[in-house]
Amino acid sequence: MSWPWPGFVTPMSAWLAALFIPLVILYFLKLKRPLQQIPSLALWRQVMNDQRVNSPFQRFKRNLLLLLQCLVLGCLVLAAMQPYWSSGAGRAKYLPILIDCSASMGALDQQGGLSRLDVAKAEVREIINNLLADQLVSLIVVNSSGRRLTDFTNNKKLLLSALDHITVSDVPSRLDDGLRLTQALARTYSFERAIFLTDGNTPGAVDLELPFQIAMQLIPPGGANLGITELNARRGAERWEIFVRIEAAAVGGGEAKVEFYQDQELLGAEEIALDPGEAQRLVFRAPADKSSYIDIRIIPKGFDSLASDNTAYLELPTLRNLRVFVDLELKAFRKALQPIKGVDVLPVSGSSKPDQVLGYDLVISPSADETVPTAPVALYVGQVPSDIGKLVSIETGFVKVVDWQRNSPLLRHVQLTEVQVSDNPVSQKDVQDRDYENHGYEILAHAAKGPLILHKNRDGKQSLWLLFHTDHSTLPYRVAFPILMSNLVQMAMQQAGLSEIQGQTTGALPARVADPRTSYSVVGPTGMRQDLTSSDEGLLMGISAPQVGRYDIQKGLSTVAKASASLLNASETSLKNVDTIQFREVSIQASDTKLNTDKPLWTEFAILGLVFLAVEWWFFQRRPGGW
Repeated sequence: MSWPWPGFVTPMSAWLAALFIPLVILYFLKLKRPLQQIPSLALWRQVMNDQRVNSPFQRFKRNLLLLLQCLVLGCLVLAAMQPYWSSGAGRAKYLPILIDCSASMGALDQQGGLSRLDVAKAEVREIINNLLADQLVSLIVVNSSGRRLTDFTNNKKLLLSALDHITVSDVPSRLDDGLRLTQALARTYSFERAIFLTDGNTPGAVDLELPFQIAMQLIPPGGANLGITELNARRGAERWEIFVRIEAAAVGGGEAKVEFYQDQELLGAEEIALDPGEAQRLVFRAPADKSSYIDIRIIPKGFDSLASDNTAYLELPTLRNLRVFVDLELKAFRKALQPIKGVDVLPVSGSSKPDQVLGYDLVISPSADETVPTAPVALYVGQVPSDIGKLVSIETGFVKVVDWQRNSPLLRHVQLTEVQVSDNPVSQKDVQDRDYENHGYEILAHAAKGPLILHKNRDGKQSLWLLFHTDHSTLPYRVAFPILMSNLVQMAMQQAGLSEIQGQTTGALPARVADPRTSYSVVGPTGMRQDLTSSDEGLLMGISAPQVGRYDIQKGLSTVAKASASLLNASETSLKNVDTIQFREVSIQASDTKLNTDKPLWTEFAILGLVFLAVEWWFFQRRPGGW
């Protein structure tokens, strides 16, 4: 760390001071002798004597023109050397600046005040304006991920333009992504310090080891706030029950009116009053005879610093039975599903082929070929997935279940201790559990020499694989079998949104069923447009949702579906801040003191030189009568 002291960016420009020599020489050579008629030369003898005594330096004492010209030249020389006043923190050539743009950075400090992001941008703008000629800055925004806005540059116009276009995203902060991006830059550029401007609403620990220091600049948090942090619906007999959780920020609570809308029609309202850090749960009810959109709105009665958490959305489907395709050969499965209410087992006995037009929520089949219908949840019986056929083989011999994941949704409350299986899965030599995981499979149940049940979640579709056939086991004769079927139905209902629906959070929307290999456009609440193409399996994935609101999914010029996203994040609503971030080996302490930066002085010297030049022009050119 260096002490605050004037310095020069280009000290080699000091050679320009040599121009003082020709300036002085030209001044002495510039001797004007006007022609004047006089009556006698007697008086000139005395003048010549005085000139011999006082020359040549006597002229410096009285000549204002030479003094002003020397001051002009001196100021220009100093400006060319680009002087600066050091902040004492050391001067970095490359300086990454990370700016937190998460939802809490949109909070205001008072009614009609500045957002936290506006305060941060003002500080970054000052840093950019004070850049020295050899300093380069890279701007990085941190929200749900890290994104670099500019390369390292000293182009102030480019940096200020990028800074002005930064906006708040209604998502939580992912500091680790921003730091990983900065860490990647450190492999190309050498810098010892990065600046991070945030309101402190960040994780308290980051599992990273950084090769540089972090100067964490803390922006004061916003004021009082109420927000929706949870929104979900559960299926009742003939209606939906809507559960809403409202929380108050730690810095201040307040009073508000909570309104409940279904398809833009007001169905209910409640008054709430919360103290700082307090929460309240509300319950609303909605009819389930048709699909609808739910809006929950908070109408604050006083100052509320954050607007993005005052509205939440939920999409409710029409209540219907779960459509389950079960192969006619799997009689044990069909028999176990018949008593479960709200389930349609298809095809009906006597049908030879499944109805390809009808969509299914759950498929249970002994085959996984193209003739089998697709569904969000599928259970394949007595099948080994084709992509791991080289990892495991099925041998004949009785085995027992050695262990299983009791917290798995499929095996919850299922006892497999006494189940015997005659299909013995055996992993190939040197095959470990991680080899299955590398292919995307999770092992739910183990036999002695290999896996018995596998689970895979891909692109929003869940597939479950029984590597043994249930007809070759004692499972259908155990109490575990109907429990397992009930769990499978619950999984399918959850996936189809027929039992419980969670409000979708901002960031990215889940995959949606669409026409295969078809182009779609998604228009967000702020008019942002995304062009996407569905997959070969008919899934539209990767829908970015950085803002709270409704999203229209368009095919051509017509809207074919709607989606919505809500903040629903207790951390962002609380506006809490951490003043220390723990990394692997060090902890970073935040500072609310304004960052000190080097202050360039060359403009001041250039302006001062122009002032002296203007004075010279006035006195010796413009001033009436001359000098």
